[in-house]
Amino acid sequence: MLLGVVIGLAAGAMAGVLMAPDSGPNTRRKLSSKGQGMVEDLKGKFNDFLDGFMNHVETVRDEADDFADRAKSKIGETVKKVGNYNP
Repeated sequence: MLLGVVIGLAAGAMAGVLMAPDSGPNTRRKLSSKGQGMVEDLKGKFNDFLDGFMNHVETVRDEADDFADRAKSKIGETVKKVGNYNP
């Protein structure tokens, strides 16, 4: 979805620059400048997304480790109870 918006904005900006009455070198310079700005913006958005994703991965990993520790503890308690069982 976000990629589609960015592509649409880029296409609109390029069409606007191409239709504007300006010389070839100026038009190329404007296109290059706008394109570079969009690339930088997209890089920033991707890095923000990646940071958020990695934070979620770390949270899930921590929760899984906590769950595994609790499970090991419960298993250890159960093994002790079974070992001490005398009918």
